[in-house]
Amino acid sequence: MNLLIKNIFPVLGAQCVGSDLEAIIDTVSIDSRSLQNGPHTLFFALVGPNNDAHSFIEDLITIGVRNFVVTHVPERCADKANFLVVEDTLVALQRFAAYHRSLFDFPVIGLTGSNGKTIVKEWLNFLLSPDFNVIRSPKSYNSQVGVPLSVLSINEKHNLGIFEAGISTVAEMEKLEKIIRPSIGVLTNIGSSHDEGFDNLEEKIKEKLLLFKHTSVLICQKNDLVDRYLEPRTKAFTWSFVNEAVDVFVFKKELENQDSKLYYKYNGNSYEFTIPFQDQASLENAISCLMAMLYFEYDTATIQSRMALLFPVEMRLKVKDGINNCTLIDDSYSSDFQSLKIALDFLESQKQYQKKTVILSDIFQSGLSNEELYTKVSQLVVSNHINRVIGIGETISAFKDKFANCLTFKNTAEFVANFENLDFTNETILIKGARSFQFEEIVYLLEEKTHETVLEINMNAISYNLNFFKSKLKAKVKLMVMVKAFGYGSGGLEIAKLLEHHKVDYLGVAFADEGISLKNGGIQLPIMVLNPENTSFSAIIQHQLEPEIYCLKGLYAFLKIAKQKNLEHFPIHIKLDTGMHRLGFEENVIEELIAALKGEDSVEVRSILTHMATSDDLKHHDFSVSQIELFDKLSSRIMRELGINPIRHILNTSGISNFPNSQFDMVRLGIGLYGVSNDTAEQKYLENVGTLKTVISQIRLVPVGESVGYGRRFIAQRPTTVATIPIGYADGIARAWGNGVGFVTIKGKKATILGSICMDMMMVDVTDVECTEGDSVIVFGESPTVSEIAQKLHTIPYEILTSISQRVKRVFYR
Repeated sequence: MNLLIKNIFPVLGAQCVGSDLEAIIDTVSIDSRSLQNGPHTLFFALVGPNNDAHSFIEDLITIGVRNFVVTHVPERCADKANFLVVEDTLVALQRFAAYHRSLFDFPVIGLTGSNGKTIVKEWLNFLLSPDFNVIRSPKSYNSQVGVPLSVLSINEKHNLGIFEAGISTVAEMEKLEKIIRPSIGVLTNIGSSHDEGFDNLEEKIKEKLLLFKHTSVLICQKNDLVDRYLEPRTKAFTWSFVNEAVDVFVFKKELENQDSKLYYKYNGNSYEFTIPFQDQASLENAISCLMAMLYFEYDTATIQSRMALLFPVEMRLKVKDGINNCTLIDDSYSSDFQSLKIALDFLESQKQYQKKTVILSDIFQSGLSNEELYTKVSQLVVSNHINRVIGIGETISAFKDKFANCLTFKNTAEFVANFENLDFTNETILIKGARSFQFEEIVYLLEEKTHETVLEINMNAISYNLNFFKSKLKAKVKLMVMVKAFGYGSGGLEIAKLLEHHKVDYLGVAFADEGISLKNGGIQLPIMVLNPENTSFSAIIQHQLEPEIYCLKGLYAFLKIAKQKNLEHFPIHIKLDTGMHRLGFEENVIEELIAALKGEDSVEVRSILTHMATSDDLKHHDFSVSQIELFDKLSSRIMRELGINPIRHILNTSGISNFPNSQFDMVRLGIGLYGVSNDTAEQKYLENVGTLKTVISQIRLVPVGESVGYGRRFIAQRPTTVATIPIGYADGIARAWGNGVGFVTIKGKKATILGSICMDMMMVDVTDVECTEGDSVIVFGESPTVSEIAQKLHTIPYEILTSISQRVKRVFYR
């Protein structure tokens, strides 16, 4: 992209406010936090339910951004930049992308469906890229914002596009169709995912089919509902396992080791191909790819050779612990320019060390000449303040001089051979390579070695849940997020960095050492310590934490230290007891509290808070209301008599949902961030954050009458296939969850826990599950959920989450 501002504002129907109409635009941004923003960026100030990017424009101007699409020109910015003023910035972004798409005339594949879109897109890219210069959606960029950002990456060298479109309700697909304008359609599996926004399956299918209203062909599995709602002018190229009256009839499947051999009929002839998968979803996705290759008239030998090389698609950026106190960001299965930009933004949001290294393979399918491509990569490296680049591949090695601090190797084997001579210590390392470079070998070398049980934390789900609760807040209500107890067991520092990236107002921890750890990790957000001990006050002051003060003894102790250190206006938070009777100033000591604070300038009351006892149980609605009223009365008195205007907050996660009129100045989000709600109706709108996974260590057949585990608590009543998995009560799994009460999930099926859970292991019944040693095991996540486990064990989800041992490795991904 290389456009002048004066040529852009007519496309957007914008009013141009600014003098530099010859300004050159070569990139588009919607993220004010990206280090890639610069003088040639066109920044679209999107407005969401909780965030308005207009508030960041002044900061962007200070770092050199000079071109903005806005709904209004912010105060103090009028003469400092070019502003294209529109009614709706999201509509303007979509309109700009549709215009950019109209400049190119080559085949474009548009994909939608309930499941499999991203996998089919990545497989089609792999299968077709030897013959086309492909532009595709990076990662899962398939939303109302993601699609235009994907399409805006098209350039003159591309000759095939593959874009996915995802929708969550009606009246969305028509907008995406205008942007993608696919000439070839692919409809993947239509299932129950994301049903919430539709009245029924028919409505969802009708909405998804709008993507194909201008396509010349639609590739899909034969489906009567699809036939009913498909535009008459659209030709369907169909396949089926059961209906022979289709273009491609798949009539036989054979399993061989971990492979599947599929037999199909096409144009009166029979053919076969093999893929390295056996699950039904992969078979359907592979057939969608087969259909595309048939449509492009590939010969049988090419189809067979390429389909046999299909691979598991890794759609996630993972954060892992590395050797020598390093942090790894694992993106070792893709190397294209667009996903590099995304990975570098993720690196910045997750970096735990100032030193940053990128290990990068040759980049493919950029649509640019190598000279132009590696110049742009070099610019990205500079703008993201990367300290060191390690290039792997002959092409990037040839452009080594474009990077200030660069070491190159011809291939991965050469890097591995020299690994002992390289120093990786106290740094954040992005590992990003094309699949052919087998960068998983590099990840293995750099990853800290632990056992195979991991707690996977979905950072996208945390962001989603955060925004869900933000959407419930009134304008200008602040948000504190609790990251105490190691982020409810999920990992405090990593989640704190994400929350800082999302610009929440406060973090909350229970004890000073948790806050100190976050500050030492580089967190700049204000951190409130909710249960400070008097002995920790000096450390709190040293690390610029903010203590909650809940009793007169604690107040006097803190004031004494504050005066000794000659502090002025050090922030403290006053906790009131309105009925929880755990911590806080009761009504009968408010007068003495006010007297102690009156005229005291060593501290500043930054906020006044209390804690609700029954916000999650509407049977106690009246009690909760009495707490709210008492809090309002007591806090108002303190504010009036001290002449102050602090932040007031009372609501926790349940309170946000159940008492929306009592948000005061701030709310405190806790367990809801991690995907757990006490309200079953609300629960379906939250996304699962943590998945505890392990693997099968051993499988054995136990005869009738034989026992399993300590105490012989399970006796086999039938020949029983038993799998042993390496996780036990030392990892945080309650012993009460064993002996037939609980289960794990293997290959999508329940496997009941047999006998006593051991310290480091448990045994499960896999008699009816097709599995082998080394297969993945879900201990909790989507099924069973932590709420299910808590209900069975007569406890709460908090206990399940926070019990997971620190010896269980946390893997963060996006």
